[in-house]
Amino acid sequence: MSEQHDTFNLSQQTPPAGNGRTSESAPNDAAAPDGAEVMPSMEELLRKAELQATEHYDAWLRAKAEADNVRKRAQEDVAKAHKFAIDGFSSELLAVKDSLEAALDANNTSIENMRNGVEITLRQLVSVFDKFSIKEIDPAGQKFDPHFHQAMSMMDSDQPPNTVVQVFQKGYLLHDRVLRPALVAVSKSKDA
Repeated sequence: MSEQHDTFNLSQQTPPAGNGRTSESAPNDAAAPDGAEVMPSMEELLRKAELQATEHYDAWLRAKAEADNVRKRAQEDVAKAHKFAIDGFSSELLAVKDSLEAALDANNTSIENMRNGVEITLRQLVSVFDKFSIKEIDPAGQKFDPHFHQAMSMMDSDQPPNTVVQVFQKGYLLHDRVLRPALVAVSKSKDA
C-alpha cells in the first residue's frame, strides 16, 4: 500500500494546469516530447502565407499573359481571314480575266469566233460562281418577294398582281444571303 501512496505524491508534484509548460520549457519551434506536434509560430505562418501569395501572384501573371497572347493571336487570325477571305475566289477569276484579255488581243477574228470565245468565258465565270455558291436570281413570272427583288416600276399586265413581269437586272445570292437584289417590274392590280 505504501507504493500507491508514493505514486500519488509524484503525480501531485507535476506542474499546474495551463499551457502545460513551465518557464524552463523548450521554445515553440522545438518538438514536443512524446511526438506531439507543436503549433508553428506566427512569423513562420506569415512567411508561408507570403510565399504562397507570391506563387499565386506569379501564376496569375503567367495566366494573364497567356490569355493576352491567345487573344492577340485570335485577333491576328481574324484579321488575316478577313484580308485573305477571297483568295480562292480571286485566283479562280484570273482564268476568266485571261480569257477576256485573249479575246481582245485576237486579230482578224470573225463575229462568230468572238461570240464563241465570250460564251466560253461566260461558262468559266458561271463555273466559278457555282464553285463558290453564288446563285443567280432570275424571278421572271414569280411572285414579288421584297427580300430578293427590288421593284423599279409597276406595269399593267395579264399576270396576277405583284407578279414579276420584267427583269431589268438579275440578282445574286451568296449561299442564302442576297448579294444584289433583282431589279424588276411588277404587275399591278387592274383596279389600281
